[in-house]
Amino acid sequence: MSLTHTLAEPRVTTVGDFFALLKPRLMSLVVFTGLAGMVAAPGSLHLLTAFTALLCIAVGAGASGCLNMAYDSDIDRLMARTATRPIPLGRVAREDALAFGWTLSAISVAVMWLFVGPLASALLAFTIFFYVVVYTLGLKRRTPQNIVIGGLAGALPPAIGWAAVTGSLSLAPLLLVAIIFIWTPPHFWALSLWRSDDYARAGVPMLPVVKGKPHTRLQILLYTLVLVPLGLTPALIGLGGWLYLACAAGIGAWFLKEAIATYFERNTAKEPAAHRLFGVSLVYMTALFASLIVEKLLQLPPVPAIWS
Repeated sequence: MSLTHTLAEPRVTTVGDFFALLKPRLMSLVVFTGLAGMVAAPGSLHLLTAFTALLCIAVGAGASGCLNMAYDSDIDRLMARTATRPIPLGRVAREDALAFGWTLSAISVAVMWLFVGPLASALLAFTIFFYVVVYTLGLKRRTPQNIVIGGLAGALPPAIGWAAVTGSLSLAPLLLVAIIFIWTPPHFWALSLWRSDDYARAGVPMLPVVKGKPHTRLQILLYTLVLVPLGLTPALIGLGGWLYLACAAGIGAWFLKEAIATYFERNTAKEPAAHRLFGVSLVYMTALFASLIVEKLLQLPPVPAIWS
């Protein structure tokens, strides 16, 4: 068999290709914030039930990512950042990805309902619906506010984790949702600043493409000015302790510093400040929720509540 013939043979789809459809890096962040909501919630949950809830959150998030890749496969082929995904490369057929994603969605919601609770299941179903139908099919190609409104889907996991434990919602989990919701635009707009050519080529109306980079930098700064004090508020209602407060204040100041640097960025070709801001935004989100988890697991004393 010649080398030319060998290279021309179609590639066999692997388990790894289907796993890549689940957007594992995004899934890990979703599971992490869901775990934070679960640990921070009052009360307790059987270990097996907690594991089931986290598994359902992971599978639901992965299913959403899979469906997003399937419905966006046409534009993914046009963007350097997404051209190596399984569907554009021809490793997984779009129809197979759709079947895989919708099947996982149904399973995750059903298992959450049967073994965890109806509210957590309903929130998970709403999250999948919002990400796939509202964001991917409805907003992404129509408005520069796509990531602002669509960010609600990625913000809901702490509420799902909280509902898994308590069977209800309150101010505390909604505050965690609000933090992620406000964090999402500056996080993704930082990325879009140096990927604006990609989005323009694919016809996706991201903010730098539609309104220009100066306007995007201003919006990043404005959202960050809201985010940093908002990130402190869990400590004010007794949800976060001194460790959380220190992380939120310290890394929040770092976040704001980089947002200001991005606003005054002059190297618009390589966008070094936006690259830094994107990295800091990931550190910020990780540190905020990690400190919350550590405090609850170690039973560290909370900051005396100012507002409850």
